[in-house]
Amino acid sequence: MSHPQEPDRHRMIHPDLAVSDDEAPRSPDGHRLEHGAGTSRPLRPRSHEPQPRGARVHGHRPIDQNEAAARFIAAPEHEQMHDERLWDLRQKRDRQMRAIPEWEELREIASRIKQHTLSHLDTYLEQFEAAAKANGVHVHWAEDGAAHNRIVHAILRDHGARRLIKSKSMLTEECGFRHYMAASGIEVIETDLGERIQQLDDEDPSHIVVPAVHKLRADVADVFARKLGTDPDNDDVHYLAERQREATRPLILEADAGLTGGNFAVAETGSIVVCTNEGNADLSGNVPKLQIHSVGIEKIIPQVADLGIFVRLLSRSALGSPMTQYTSHFRGPRPGTEMHVVLVDNGRAARLGMEEFWTSLKCIRCGACMNTCPVYRRSGGLSYGATYSGPIGLILDPTFDKRKYSTLPFSSTLNGSCSNVCPVKINIHEQIFAWRKVLAEARELPLVKRAMMSAAGKVLSHPALYRTAIRTADSALKVLPRFVVYNPLNTWTQGREMPPVPKSTFHDWYAANHPAPAEDPTSPEAKP
Repeated sequence: MSHPQEPDRHRMIHPDLAVSDDEAPRSPDGHRLEHGAGTSRPLRPRSHEPQPRGARVHGHRPIDQNEAAARFIAAPEHEQMHDERLWDLRQKRDRQMRAIPEWEELREIASRIKQHTLSHLDTYLEQFEAAAKANGVHVHWAEDGAAHNRIVHAILRDHGARRLIKSKSMLTEECGFRHYMAASGIEVIETDLGERIQQLDDEDPSHIVVPAVHKLRADVADVFARKLGTDPDNDDVHYLAERQREATRPLILEADAGLTGGNFAVAETGSIVVCTNEGNADLSGNVPKLQIHSVGIEKIIPQVADLGIFVRLLSRSALGSPMTQYTSHFRGPRPGTEMHVVLVDNGRAARLGMEEFWTSLKCIRCGACMNTCPVYRRSGGLSYGATYSGPIGLILDPTFDKRKYSTLPFSSTLNGSCSNVCPVKINIHEQIFAWRKVLAEARELPLVKRAMMSAAGKVLSHPALYRTAIRTADSALKVLPRFVVYNPLNTWTQGREMPPVPKSTFHDWYAANHPAPAEDPTSPEAKP
């Protein structure tokens, strides 16, 4: 049923992908609801286009994000769907932001709380540990990802656990947790639907909040047909979700242990707060008798009262919904059970000492910067070849491996939209630019790019040489044949046309139309 009264601002970027029978929930006046992940406009691809895979990873060699992005862009239905879905989330975020007059004040307060906490991180970590132990929680400290995996494995081994259910956790992805557990004979079952899709397809999550957002419904149908035995020709989302639930729920009920991440760790109470929309963290934390929470040390906040600020910002920034469906507080073990918290550093302490980059630790993993980024929306999260993609990934990933992720900070237009939407006011685009300088000084750029930048620097630092180069280039472009200009070595022309040659440069036009004023002989500055 169509609703022509809906304003133009709700039109899709790609209307040819619209589904005519839109049965989304509506208000009494017939308009679609304006928020929530469940009210995205239904889209349907025109054909079953194979899903492009992510970046090719070769050890510590630099990731070629451009190559992977080109393959994603070459799959137009995936690119358009990805772009539309994420821009939809950005628009929902904006509507929620405009509905709260104190939005900018909330951002400022959240930023200050994070800055204060990170400036006194040792104190709040010790306070959290003391409070958690008083609640009967076992607290462990992990210096890096390998230590985290060993600690969790030891806990599982001591309890004879062979199957672990877990909710979505970017930290465990960062630590390579699933691969470690598989090699140790521990079965790990993801309980988040998006993460489960990615696990079954042997892919990493492509987005912090919506891990399988790059997949068409037909892609999911293919994965489930191969791994769960579903009908490969049935891509109805309700059918697919129900079949996955039927296959996974028995595994959850029979699990020996459960693991969750943590959105916030409250120093005052020693509690872990997890925000989800599926309730899967509650299953992981409450069904088994052994519960484990893996939390990065930067997730600490001082007081329960601070949660009100972050909870109001988190889901609105991530999905454009007023709040997550479930906000779960894990404060201590239930009778007859055990609760463990693993506090993980994995480079965070070192980043805290980086003058230009330490504020990246404020991140609350909402993904708003990814939803607004034109590069991420059109290239797909897996093209980055890293746990963290998009703008936030560009400033986090080089702290883990400067050489491997040396190309990523250049995958940005530096338009600043990421910083504008960040709920904790991280200056993301400025840090991306700062990383470019660091990587150039560390000689982590490809030889060709170093040579081009060196030549450009010399030309741009000498005005006369710059003007001469511009005139020479303009004259050459007027006479050179197209195949000379549009060649494989000219990366500028691989995705765009050269601008038309102007009749004159701005410098020449200005000199001709704004001659220097004649000198006043009576002026004190006049020459004798």
